[in-house]
Amino acid sequence: MSSLQKLRTPHVLKWVSLLCTGNCCSPSKSSLYVNGSYQLFRHLRFCTAGSDVGLRNNLGELAKKSRVVRREAQAALSEYFHSTRGFQITDAENLSKNAPEFFDSLVKRVDVRDAKVGRSLARFLRYHPVNEFEPFFESIGSSKVKESGEYEWLEEHMSEEDSYNWKNMLDLIFLLSEMDLSDEQLGELFRQHPDLLLECSGRITSCLFGLLLKFGSTLGDVRTAILQFPQISVVKFTNNLFNCYKFLLEINMDAQEIGRIVRSYPTVLGSCEPKKVDSLLSTLNCGKNRLCQMVKDDPCILKKWVLGVRVDRLEEPKRVLRVRMMKTQFLLSLGFVEKSKEMEKAIKVVRGKGLELQERFDSVVNIGFSREQVIQMVKVSPQILNQSKDVIETKIGFFIKELGFPVSDLLTHPKLVSYNIQRVKLRLSMYKWLKDEGLVHPKLALSTLLASSEKRFVGTYVNAHRGGPEYWNRLKKEIYSD
Repeated sequence: MSSLQKLRTPHVLKWVSLLCTGNCCSPSKSSLYVNGSYQLFRHLRFCTAGSDVGLRNNLGELAKKSRVVRREAQAALSEYFHSTRGFQITDAENLSKNAPEFFDSLVKRVDVRDAKVGRSLARFLRYHPVNEFEPFFESIGSSKVKESGEYEWLEEHMSEEDSYNWKNMLDLIFLLSEMDLSDEQLGELFRQHPDLLLECSGRITSCLFGLLLKFGSTLGDVRTAILQFPQISVVKFTNNLFNCYKFLLEINMDAQEIGRIVRSYPTVLGSCEPKKVDSLLSTLNCGKNRLCQMVKDDPCILKKWVLGVRVDRLEEPKRVLRVRMMKTQFLLSLGFVEKSKEMEKAIKVVRGKGLELQERFDSVVNIGFSREQVIQMVKVSPQILNQSKDVIETKIGFFIKELGFPVSDLLTHPKLVSYNIQRVKLRLSMYKWLKDEGLVHPKLALSTLLASSEKRFVGTYVNAHRGGPEYWNRLKKEIYSD
């Protein structure tokens, strides 16, 4: 009866248990009647009026039965609690001897004869099981719980399948009292959220408090959070808080800002089960920096990003819209058709402002291409304009002037301009050496030489000559060291 309740969310407890100290989480089979049980139920008056219930000093009369009959009946009841209901023998004896009203009521229902008291009571209990909460509350001095309506609350929320550690529950109540919560506030709190007290005998709630304090919350902050506790279980609340913490870490929010949000918005975080970051980034079509800034500006926005809620794509900021407009105007000037697939593809691929793109375009024209030729190259491979003016001039100059490739090769395969300059120099220099040695076709297409992987290029061309690997490695060292 006094061991800890079976843990339903071990992954949460494993995380928050680091915040708990001492042996407050250790189970005990002998703590059913710990010191302070009466004080526990004294605080559990749940907003009812009247004085506290005092402990009884006598057992009362057993409806005209003798002391011998009473002892035999008590022994039979004790055996029932021990053998049938699984109580320890000391707890069973305590229930049978220290609940006279319950005992009186029970015996009156049984046809007890002097010679067969134990057998008669055992037979009755076999077919009429009793609720052990009644004698338990009476034995600790809370027999009037039922009269005040609190018994129904306890019966509704406490399960026979679970077990409770009364000391942990009492510790939690004392902790809440230290936060200046009145008996009326405590009563209303437990009436609205019984799992705060009953879930794992209050350990989840205690560890939740420790977690909030770990983030820098004051007792006043914790008090406010508990009084504003949402209508969800404390396990779910703690789970959500942890998932929101991981969410904030994944969007690269700094520790100081995370602490500020946890301290200021604990109930928001505890109420939200956020979507996965990668999924949210894809849906919103934004980066982590923008997502992080949105949460900093308004942490309540997390309520819109919970599981099961549809999320709409974000409106693009004014700066992005302005850049897109400049790209569109530039591409329209080259003959792209507005809102066509060709236009949309180019807008997504091309990077840079309108003036930058125009400068890069003009640099290709100045090398010796006509405007129409460059337009055709851009339509086939718009990413060639993502490089700076100097890089474009260096690459094309190397193709045409140093290696002697015809302009037609670039017109046919403009994507070649997008390749890394070291890759271009290394492969084309190796090809020139092999061509001079007469080992390869003298008019291989540039796309054939540059598009393949390095492993395939080495296997097909470099290893074709005995001295090929040595020359390849020497070239590679010279080019990549520049």
